[in-house]
Amino acid sequence: MTPQKRLFDLGVALLLSVILVVPFCCVIVVLLCVQGRPIFYVSDRMRAPGQPFRLVKLRTMSAAMVDSGVSGGDKASRVTKAGQVLRALRIDEIPQLWNVLRGDMSLVGPRPPLPSYVERFPEVYAQVLRSRPGITGLATLVFHRHEERLLKACKTAAETDHVYTTRCIPRKAALDLVYQRNQTLWLDLMLILRTLGGVLSR
Repeated sequence: MTPQKRLFDLGVALLLSVILVVPFCCVIVVLLCVQGRPIFYVSDRMRAPGQPFRLVKLRTMSAAMVDSGVSGGDKASRVTKAGQVLRALRIDEIPQLWNVLRGDMSLVGPRPPLPSYVERFPEVYAQVLRSRPGITGLATLVFHRHEERLLKACKTAAETDHVYTTRCIPRKAALDLVYQRNQTLWLDLMLILRTLGGVLSR
């Protein structure tokens, strides 16, 4: 990550944090009332091969003793009613501004993968994670809805894993590498604005 991109991330993340602090506190109060604790969901992710970090999101699912892999149709019954709203508006990802301020993530980049996928596909992620993982990105904007449709049809954890590894990871990685080759602060700004526009349109 260049110093310019890091300064851009810090400036925008701080601005968004100030703008969103009051609405976010209101969301916390509502979540405490409708679905209780814990409010946050913390997940191990990778910022680069051999460099794990703890990603923070608002909890959108009922707690489970054992949880692994990405969310597919096999986990649909665990998504709470409040969680459906949080996901649709991407409110659950607001806490990741903290990860951006810490330097674990960027505002724009590939979505941070689970450690298990980095271990299974080291060649793919050795290239993709040359870019700092982001809250949003080219692959998120272009492929996310199609990915959701693919995974929603999965009925078991094994099927979800198969679809994600064979049909999602290769396409997302290709888009992430397109972003990597063409990354500029102007492109980052455009992707952020497109993300915000998509949220507001919902």
